[in-house]
Amino acid sequence: MLTGVVIVLLALFVLLAIPVTLTYQVSWRQTFQGDITLQWLFGLVRLQLPLRQPKTPSASAKKVARSNRKKLASDRKSNPVAAIRQKSFRQRMIKFTRDFWHAIQKHNLTLRIRIGLGDPADTGQMWAIIGPVSGILAAIEEASIEIEPEFIDSVFELDSSGNIRIIPLQMIYLAFGLLLSPAIWQGIKQIRT
Repeated sequence: MLTGVVIVLLALFVLLAIPVTLTYQVSWRQTFQGDITLQWLFGLVRLQLPLRQPKTPSASAKKVARSNRKKLASDRKSNPVAAIRQKSFRQRMIKFTRDFWHAIQKHNLTLRIRIGLGDPADTGQMWAIIGPVSGILAAIEEASIEIEPEFIDSVFELDSSGNIRIIPLQMIYLAFGLLLSPAIWQGIKQIRT
């Protein structure tokens, strides 16, 4: 009995140690479209997922969704900013993000975004926040990331493609490390109070 459990756990461990490759290409102009291909077991298991924008909901469905959002917003009394104010929570989230980014093997990763709000003043205020982030992201060597403002028209365009390889066992390890961190639980406690 014990040897059977050990064999099953060892087989699960070996299967989770095999990399998963995700190849994707997405774009958003007027509609969202894209394709995602997942490969596992060195290409023996292949899953293709075409992405298309769902049909637009009817007016009654929009009303129901709007009323549900209002009800959820009134029921919620959480404050996510309280967790961000905690230095230990911020440091732990930054460490997790950095470790997660380095655990992913990235090839030909590109991201191009064009954003405009229609009014140059509003776009300028938005760019005051997004611009420095764009500069930091543009300096990343492993990816080509470009975010551009559009001051004349109201626009949101996105083009992204890449090849990402992850090891599920490594991701599970990082997730458990995050969930077992006392700083995260203190942050969640602050959000709820």
